[in-house]
Amino acid sequence: MKKDQIDIAARAVNSLPITKTMESNSVFTRREMLGLTGMAGMAALTGIVPNAVAQTAQKRPRIAVLASYWGLPTSHADWIVNKLIDGYWWHGAHTPSQIDVAGVYLHQFDTSLLAQKICKAKNIPIFKTVGEAVTLGGNELAVDGVVIVCEHGNYPTDLKGHWLLPRWWIYQQVIKVFEQSKRSVPVFNDKHLSYNWDDAKWMFDKSRELNFPLSGGSSIPVFFRKPEIDLAVDTPIKNSIVVGAAPDEGAIFHCIDTLQSFHDRRKGGETGVKSVQSIRGPETWKWVAENPWANNLLEAVRKSFDRKPGYYQETKRSAVCIVEYNDGTKGAVISGEGGGWTYAGEIEGQKDPTIISMVDFPMPIGQYHATNAFAHWIIEMMLTKKEPFNAERLLLSTGITNHYMDSNWQNGQYSAVGRVVETPYMNMKYHSTHGAMYETAPRPPNRPYIRGFTS
Repeated sequence: MKKDQIDIAARAVNSLPITKTMESNSVFTRREMLGLTGMAGMAALTGIVPNAVAQTAQKRPRIAVLASYWGLPTSHADWIVNKLIDGYWWHGAHTPSQIDVAGVYLHQFDTSLLAQKICKAKNIPIFKTVGEAVTLGGNELAVDGVVIVCEHGNYPTDLKGHWLLPRWWIYQQVIKVFEQSKRSVPVFNDKHLSYNWDDAKWMFDKSRELNFPLSGGSSIPVFFRKPEIDLAVDTPIKNSIVVGAAPDEGAIFHCIDTLQSFHDRRKGGETGVKSVQSIRGPETWKWVAENPWANNLLEAVRKSFDRKPGYYQETKRSAVCIVEYNDGTKGAVISGEGGGWTYAGEIEGQKDPTIISMVDFPMPIGQYHATNAFAHWIIEMMLTKKEPFNAERLLLSTGITNHYMDSNWQNGQYSAVGRVVETPYMNMKYHSTHGAMYETAPRPPNRPYIRGFTS
């Protein structure tokens, strides 16, 4: 099974402005399933009030969970859905769930034995199709929210390295029920929207056309931080990097979404992405050396971890994802291990870079606490019917990832120095105004799940 790689002192911050599918397991493309074109334009979003979960009194929403695979304690479905069922840790306290998982669909049903045991123990029905799961076996939409978790399972990878997970394939069947029922509910999609930009854009556009909240992305931006700070809205960011292990599509998305979660706090808000480029192998360090802003930020990260000179240049799978924004701001993800995921930003008027690290990842035996914040914000969205952060960020992070994977390939030929992919269609604008979303200390106890069955 494919897995993201998981691996501090943080540097002081100076004057920072912070405040069964039993029928088929095939992966289909959108073009094979639908002939849909002409999507609605994007709408501006507003933030939500922090801690609305505790302030909102209403009936418990019923949720449909649609998963690709749920067979091991290391699968994303196990990490996320158990918390929606049994509760989660948030800001040092165990918090009961305020939603009910009413139905489950498993794309790879036969190998999702853990899910079968859990659902049996919890009296949660497993449906044979996506449509049945969101209608609970009826004729119309019968749930108050949808959670899609398609990050693991036995799925192929294409030539460019895209993991062909059925996120869009499942999502479009949800949309079909929304349209037939003439109503919609919030949707959470774990990780990026799709491995294909056109499909991802369709997914985003449908959320605007049908007027439902959409969220998802990486768990890293909401994981524990050192130091426990966020960038204030309208921070005058000049350039930024994120350093983290990024050997494949799934892993680099974590880094890219982390970069975007900081970068969209910059002065004036998000302006959209102008271009994306991938450089891999030894050429990575030539690019870093030729771009002083990136080299200086990388050196600041190295020193913050007290690494020897040249430490990151010894990375086995060197790579850099270069992002240029429409307003001239630059960003980069540089592959490097040994420091979790670390953001470094060059801030106007600030002598030293701002460095914030997401580190000390608990392993799955400790309930994989990185997804506690996911559970919190999923439930928050289901209760308030508002997006915890602008869904445009999820679309941009998806697009950057897609084009990074495409950059090294042209006409079936690979090049370590990828082409610059111009992205005029990634010109969405929004202003991030939400408060801090990350988990804070004290950390939860390291103990195994209590699943409701013994074997």
